[in-house]
Amino acid sequence: MNNTLAEVASQPEVWRRTAPLASLARQELAAPGERMLLLGCGTSWFVAQSIAELRESAGLGETDAVCASEYVPRRRYDRVVAVTRSGTSTEVLAALRQVPAGTRRIAITAVRGEPVDDLTDAQLRLDFADERSVVQTRFPTSVLALALTTYRSKALDLIVADGDAALAAPLPADPADIDHLVFLGTGWTIGIAHEAALKVRESAQAYSESYPAMDFRHGPVAVAGPRSLIWSFGDVPVGLDDVARQAGATVHRDDLDPIAQLVLAQRFALALAAHRGLDPDRPRLLTRSVVLA
Repeated sequence: MNNTLAEVASQPEVWRRTAPLASLARQELAAPGERMLLLGCGTSWFVAQSIAELRESAGLGETDAVCASEYVPRRRYDRVVAVTRSGTSTEVLAALRQVPAGTRRIAITAVRGEPVDDLTDAQLRLDFADERSVVQTRFPTSVLALALTTYRSKALDLIVADGDAALAAPLPADPADIDHLVFLGTGWTIGIAHEAALKVRESAQAYSESYPAMDFRHGPVAVAGPRSLIWSFGDVPVGLDDVARQAGATVHRDDLDPIAQLVLAQRFALALAAHRGLDPDRPRLLTRSVVLA
């Protein structure tokens, strides 16, 4: 078993270990009434998008998510949260250095003693969710599980149970029949859709897209066909399934928690990689952390 597959399989039990962080998460990530910005790159940016929507829809305050490389200190925020597994990504560190003095800075990370520690006032450290793999799986889902229990008070046991179900479920299609995937989300699951598409690109070097659900009809449906799999996360309108079927595509949706749905998408990405003869532990042109000269 490769490292990535083992880490995918470990997720439900790893999520249980977020429980002791609940109090600190409420303190640093709830902050009722404050304006909050979340920063990240790649997977962490998509996690930041989901967290931002969860917080703002919970009525806790205006919340934005920005790709760290695009951060410009124009808007005023009371606190800035950087999501960074390694704590070393160049763009995240550069963004934090630009945050105006007096703004509280928090890191959500998996590693102790990295440069992000010196640039933040507090750290939510999920070291138990760290990964040997380049491709992130259990760190982002653990962060999302912590966010979901923080902002929606969803019982962690329910998320874990759905994660177990996702590990046992059959794949929604034979990877041999699919070479194009489209992931759709709405609200906080748009970030999850983007992350699922990234997992397919990273692990299987396959053609994958992601959109806010209804935007699928505004052009992207034109490239769907018999070798496409259209995958919905969360409360995506069921009518879109008919649109996808009219294009000849396979559709998938289920009733699992969206974080667990992402686990199933990770499994499909790894199965597709295996079908293509690829090793997900050695993704093409990728490294664990992007550190630029």
